[in-house]
Amino acid sequence: MELGDPRTGPDDDLGLFGPGSVTWKVHREPILILAGLRSLYLQALHPRAVAAVAQNSNFRSDPWGRLVRTAQYVATTVYGTTTEAEAAGHRLTALHARMRARDPRTGEQFRIDAPDLLRWVHVAEVESFVSTARRAGLRLSDAETDAYYAEQRRAAALVGLDPATVPGTAQAVADYYRGIRPELRMTREAAETAFFLTAPPIPWKMSRPAHLGLSLGPARFAYFGVAGVAFGLLPSWARRLYGGLGLPTTDRSAEISARTLRLALRAVPRRYLEGPIYQAAQARAARLGA
Repeated sequence: MELGDPRTGPDDDLGLFGPGSVTWKVHREPILILAGLRSLYLQALHPRAVAAVAQNSNFRSDPWGRLVRTAQYVATTVYGTTTEAEAAGHRLTALHARMRARDPRTGEQFRIDAPDLLRWVHVAEVESFVSTARRAGLRLSDAETDAYYAEQRRAAALVGLDPATVPGTAQAVADYYRGIRPELRMTREAAETAFFLTAPPIPWKMSRPAHLGLSLGPARFAYFGVAGVAFGLLPSWARRLYGGLGLPTTDRSAEISARTLRLALRAVPRRYLEGPIYQAAQARAARLGA
């Protein structure tokens, strides 16, 4: 199915991908919460990308709200109808078109919807999704992984990218990373973002030592664990840019932790993990006999 060609009607189709796609197979995994965090650590290593976020986003004052909005956008593009996905993409591109940022090193002003920045964010995100799912134990063949990257070109088109310029296989993604790595570096904004991602304000009520003024409850420690695994799942070259050792032992321990977390999440009843967008997509698929 091509972008913009609904399978039945504009409000009752199977969206950009459908239940037979690798995209649906990957994104039904609750473990992708790790992937989303991993992608943010990775994206922050691009100086202009992290500057664009720091200068235009309210993520520091409303991190959980921004997380929910991002998750809703991804869910809509994956599980919404074609009309819903295209509308979400249009709203996002219209928002980005109005935004500018300033390069902290050169002082040059730039558009945040520049294709090279959109491509970086897209690749970092989809590579995080599929690599995290595989390392956490989801069985995907190399051919399925390539199919996932090819399918996700449709999502890239929603934000204004030419799909032909977006890596569509695992090898193309690896080549893209090799080409862009000289542009990546540890900046002050990257360090501040990584620290914030590791220790954001926890919204839940918890007990804490009042004299310390610190949130030291179980939610904080649980989040530290999740953030540590997400960081450990980064490519070794990305961890080295952050100052980590990037040793294979780190890869293995993070992978074991991700598999353990996935097993724990699989024990949670699906009804607690499935949002309304996913549920609506499943209902449409059942109604259409897909």
